[in-house]
This record gives sequence, C-alpha cells and structure tokens, in this order.
Amino acid sequence: MKNMKSILYKSCVSLVLGAMVFGCTDDFTELNTNEKMLTLPAIAQDELLLGQVFAQAEYGSMFDSPFYYQYAQNWSSDLYSQYFALSVSYAEADRNDFTDGWSNETWTSFYTECAPHIKAVEDITEENGNVVGNAMVKILKVLAYSRMTDYYGPIIYSQFGNGELSVSYDTQQAMYTDFFEELDIAVAALKANPGGQMFGSNDRLFGGSGAKWLKFANSLRLRLAMHIRYADEAKARAEAEKAIQDGVFTDNSDNAILPLDRIRRHTYGILTGWGEFRMSAAMESVLKGYEDPRAPSYFNPAASGDTDGDGFPYEGLLNGQSVADLSSVINPSEYSNLGPAYQSEVNGGTEGPYEMMSAAEVYFLRAEGALQGWNMGGTVQEMYEAGIRASLQSKSGADDAAITAYVNSSNTPVPYEAGAEALSDIPVAFSADPETQFEQVMTQKWIAIYPNGWEAWADLRRTGYPKLYDRLYSDNPDIGVSEIMRRINYPTLEADTNPQGYAEALTLPELAGGDKNSTKVWWDKR
Repeated sequence: MKNMKSILYKSCVSLVLGAMVFGCTDDFTELNTNEKMLTLPAIAQDELLLGQVFAQAEYGSMFDSPFYYQYAQNWSSDLYSQYFALSVSYAEADRNDFTDGWSNETWTSFYTECAPHIKAVEDITEENGNVVGNAMVKILKVLAYSRMTDYYGPIIYSQFGNGELSVSYDTQQAMYTDFFEELDIAVAALKANPGGQMFGSNDRLFGGSGAKWLKFANSLRLRLAMHIRYADEAKARAEAEKAIQDGVFTDNSDNAILPLDRIRRHTYGILTGWGEFRMSAAMESVLKGYEDPRAPSYFNPAASGDTDGDGFPYEGLLNGQSVADLSSVINPSEYSNLGPAYQSEVNGGTEGPYEMMSAAEVYFLRAEGALQGWNMGGTVQEMYEAGIRASLQSKSGADDAAITAYVNSSNTPVPYEAGAEALSDIPVAFSADPETQFEQVMTQKWIAIYPNGWEAWADLRRTGYPKLYDRLYSDNPDIGVSEIMRRINYPTLEADTNPQGYAEALTLPELAGGDKNSTKVWWDKR
C-alpha cells in the first residue's frame, strides 16, 4: 500500500488554469522533509493561481465530492441528527455504525483535499505580508478544522505538514483555544484594513470582500463559543459577547454561501439520484405538525403519493430499519426524497449552493446565549423569532403575513403515522418556561440549518435537543437505540502509517473512554 503519509502530510501540487489536480510520489523522504513543497514559487508569484488554491480549499472544506460527502456527512451526521433515514439494506450507518472504510475516506479527504490547500495559502500570504488574504485563510482554517475535531476529538492540527515521520495530535481543548486566537488575529487584520480585498472572484464565498469575511469570523466565533459553553462557560461567554460586539450576520445577504453550477454540482444533486436515503420520521413529525412552509423546499412529495392519507404528501421513514425490512418490506417510493433545492437540474432541481453559515443560525445562537443571561444584543424571544423569520425568508415562499402566523402558531409536532407518538409537544409560539424555550430554540435551529448535519449533530450531542425518535435497531454494541453517537472512530490507516502519533493520541485524557463511538468529545459535557 502506498505510504499514506506521503498523501496526508505533504502532497505535491499540479496546477492547470481553471482546475486543480493533486498528485503524489512514492518518495516519502523527499516529500516529508520538503517543508515548502506546497508553497511553490509559481503559486506565490501569481495571484490568480493563489486564488485558485484558496477556492479549492473552500470547496474542500465542504468535502466537495459525492463519495467523500456521502461518507463524511450523508451516512454519518445527517443520520445521527435524523434529517434523513437510510432506505437501503447494504449500509449499517443508520443503525449507529460508521465503518473504518468511511472514516478512512473522511480523514483522507480532509488531509488531501483541504488541509494542504489551506496551509499553502496561509504560508504564502504570511511570507508575502498579505495580511488580508492571510486573515481570510485563517478564518477558513478555523471553520474546516473545527468541523473535523467535532467529529473525532483530538486530530492532527498544529503539526500538520511538519516534515516529521511521526505527527502528533492536538487535544480538542487546545485546538479551540487556538481557534479563538486565530480569529483574534484575523479580525484585527481585517479591522485594520477596512475595504480590504483579496482573491477576487476566486473567493467563491464572498468575492474577495474583507468586510464580509470579518462578519463571518465573528459569526463563526459565536458558533464555537456556544459549542464549548458546557465545558468552559466563562470562556464561552467572553468569546460570544466579543463576537456580538464586533458584528455578526444579521441579514440573509450576509450568509456564507458557496455557489455551485452545472459543472461544480451540489453533491446532494448526485446522491439523491442514487436513491439511498429519504426524509426521516422526525422531520415529518415536525414539518407536518408545524404546517411548516419550508417542507416543499426541503423535500419532494413521496413518489407513491399520500400513502397514509393524512393530507401531508411528505412521508418520513423511521431511522434504524432492519436489514430484513429494508430488503423486502420498505419501498423507497413511499417516502420523500430531497426537495428541488438539493436535486440535480437533470431531475428538475435548482442545484442549490452549500450553506456554510446563515443569519438564521446566528440568531438562534444569540437566543441560546441570551438564555444564559449573556449580552447578545436582544432578548431570547427577539433572537428566536428573528431566527425563524430569517430562515423562512430564505428557504420558503412564505410572505410576511404567513411568517408572522407561523411565529405565533400554537401548532405542535404530530405523529408521523397512525399509532406513533409526536416527536415533542412544544409549539412554535414562544413559551414562558425557560427549558421549553431552550428546546424551542434548538428545534427551530435544527429545522433552519437543514441539511447541515455537521452542526445539527454537534448541537444534539452538546444539548440533547431536538428530541428525536429512538432507532428501531442498533448494530453498535457501544450505542443503544435510544442513545446518541458521540464521535467518529479514527481510521485504522493512522495506526498503520502514523503509529507513534496515533498511540500517543490514545493516551490523551480526552480519549480516556477509548477510540469508541461512545466516547464524548471535550466540549460534550451536559
């Protein structure tokens, strides 16, 4: 087998105008000792090429490949957060399992398709005194690595690309400390250079606007602050209030949207054609009960029609179906596939973009902080209702009157089918009870950030909300049908190719529970 360190820690770059291709060599010694292999003079001296590397880093952070995306998100966090349920018998993922092969693809994809590009741009911009570009890539680095550590816990971070035969892992606590410090540096640089621009149209998120990256940095700071509030409340509050003071997303025009087209397609547009997953029963219970106007955007009516005769054409499947039922009883046509925003244009969809972060998410984060008495620039109710409004404005065709009616609705979730229980009993209209308010905030946030399984799973682990259905079956001895998957196991390739680093990682206090799906990551303390 090709030595994976030559892939993971020092890839060589081949650039073609308009595209980027990675290649590797078997000469591990040369690759792993050439610290500047990625910072090629051709990239450093050509702003266009540097911009292309940055663009590739943006897409790589989202696992922009159908196979990588499937393993890293669709067959993991999307299922753990019950946005979808698997409708095929040949994958165990919906029964609380995540195979070594899928972990391998997730890990390898990140350390070949994202991390090297980020390091290249960060090194080049720092060496050349490009403070605006360096600030942008630092923010992207924090986004990308935070997602990975939230999956695995300790990962390779500060020592990535160190040129050594053994690469050490960082603890998640240390990474979060560094994330906030990196954001401090980036924010200071962007504030010191108002109107700064870099990468132009190659910055697919914000068109090179430093001002927009500044808002993104503050919004991301707020997200990460909320992640750690049960692990370090004082730090969480300080960082959250700092984010609000410096300015976060407040309008859908601020949203971090990574565009796609017929050439660079949304991976869901491909995955839906494979027909392996459907709307979950949890989503049906909530969307049907709330009479949610986002349902037609999120899902298509079931191909077989309204099979249960309840007048709601969007049908959800309970998670954790048995192999036997998926093989002979479950008919996928009776359950809803993804809606037009996530369907391929070939199938009548619109090939929508990747939403990295939205104003709606930020408002719900502020509502959660306000519940703790933090200064979030408004009351819990104000932030909660603003989050709902921002989501409905961007993801439904509802007009202002319909949105107001939804916000004030006393509707509650309902059974997804006759004889089942409703997912919860909370209405949309803001409650007077603090714990109910918390559940409302997290449930509406879950609906609003769909289909961002990465963040929805993080929220589920750290808060226990939204309430979800028990799975029918679990193939995982460490995770029962009523329990939550807590992290992803490391791929065995790390034990094979980075044995010392991997062995040292397993001795870290954060992994005292072992390399298991039941071991909680550092911030998972509630």
